[in-house]
Amino acid sequence: MAHNLAPSRPSRQARVRVDPRAHQDGICAGSVPLRAVEEAPVVNTTNYYTQGTPAERWERARKFFDAKEYTLAAQILDDLVAEIPEQVAARLLLARAYYHSAQLGRAEAELRTVVERDPVEHYARLMLGRTLERQGRHEEAGPHLRVAAAFAGDFGDA
Repeated sequence: MAHNLAPSRPSRQARVRVDPRAHQDGICAGSVPLRAVEEAPVVNTTNYYTQGTPAERWERARKFFDAKEYTLAAQILDDLVAEIPEQVAARLLLARAYYHSAQLGRAEAELRTVVERDPVEHYARLMLGRTLERQGRHEEAGPHLRVAAAFAGDFGDA
């Protein structure tokens, strides 16, 4: 008989629904006692995101971004960009995190800053054009998309 030696995947935690009407004295079979929920410690994760050197926070933000945790990446990058505003790469990744988490106004603001600081950053132009398109501002997006295409060497049928 062959045995499967592959590591098992951790099961997802079952969601516990607490019905206050079903509790008597904070005890309910098959559920979490209401008192336990009320007394659960609140974990402050903000310190984790702000700990470390700028390089460590940059790596942490990239890992969250790569894991598609865009809101967490943006949280780290927002502080990093405030601390080191001249870093275009951090601001561009922040704009991408905002874009992917549908914070389009914030993405637009960051992308405009990147384009202002580095006018030949073609990816920022492309992202700005796409951000404006997602907001329904197609006429405003056109010039940015054309400039991005020109910088990338895509001249179309010109």
